[in-house]
Amino acid sequence: MSLLHTPLYDLCVQANARMTAFSGWEMPVQFSSIKQEHAAVRTSVGLFDISHMGKFILTGDTVLRSLQQLVPSDLGKLSPGKAQYTVLLNPQGGIIDDLIIYDEGNQVTLIVNAATTAKDKSWLLEHLSGVELQDNSQNQALIAVQGPKAVATLQLITEDIDLSTIRRYNHAYGQVLGHKAFLARTGYTGEDGFEVMVNADGAADIWTALQAHGAEACGLGARDTLRLEAAMALYGQDINDTTTPLEGGLSWLVHLDKVSDFMGRDVLAKQKADGVSRRLVGLQLDGRNIARHDYPIIQDDKSIGIVTSGTLSPTLGYPVALAYVPTELAKIGTVVTVQIRQKTVPATVVKRPFYKAAA
Repeated sequence: MSLLHTPLYDLCVQANARMTAFSGWEMPVQFSSIKQEHAAVRTSVGLFDISHMGKFILTGDTVLRSLQQLVPSDLGKLSPGKAQYTVLLNPQGGIIDDLIIYDEGNQVTLIVNAATTAKDKSWLLEHLSGVELQDNSQNQALIAVQGPKAVATLQLITEDIDLSTIRRYNHAYGQVLGHKAFLARTGYTGEDGFEVMVNADGAADIWTALQAHGAEACGLGARDTLRLEAAMALYGQDINDTTTPLEGGLSWLVHLDKVSDFMGRDVLAKQKADGVSRRLVGLQLDGRNIARHDYPIIQDDKSIGIVTSGTLSPTLGYPVALAYVPTELAKIGTVVTVQIRQKTVPATVVKRPFYKAAA
């Protein structure tokens, strides 16, 4: 099966980016180096081609009420221009996907993960009544502009709107180099910034102009180290359809007191009352030992947990990881043991996120 290409694919190839297959798309892993790209986002501004992500528009008189049946977050607090990060749930309370819902008044935009686009589309069509779904996943581009200088840099090419007036998790439409653009103050790096969605024919103009204003092209490698420092979950790795949001560190998305009926609610209500048997925690490892995905957490020569993500934090200079451990070991300051190949390494449960941008 041939890989899909984003509208920015040719520019990435021309820039000699290292490309890889990712969720059915051929995507850039890195342009210069992961360390350099990571630092650009933490200190200045970086660009990411995230056009591979799923992009749906839902229309219908009851679209938000219908969506409310599928997510645990209170969508009643949404209003036009606002957004909600949440999770789609199955009947067992497991996470089908994490996504962002953007309320546009007469319609809703959903941004979902590339790997789950087809699955999500099928699930939504099956369970939403009176709602029409338009799939723009392959005909629109999505560019993430992230970092402390992201807003100022994007403002240089945004013609009709003051970006500073768009608050975090809000969005608006504006003209960017003459192209109508969906501008959302959201991101996956732990930094301030915008995600810019435009028709495919406007992507190259915007990407090139932002680079000319000093933004550094970044690939999936830096995107992963940045999101991990910010302790943002990666679907299919840190969370999946067998983990509930209460287990996966996403309890803040579950509004049992506000939403009386949604798929999997009975499971989450029971977990809330009884407690969960495992939790996703942040770990700081000793030395330079890196805990990778699927490395076991060991106690008394038995595997009692599992690492889901790990890296040597470029910003902090020490190894960090996310892992599921028994609830009794989830308290901050608890020391657990990670098996890394043929040796065992101490790791301390620490507060998440590992890194937080200055206010």
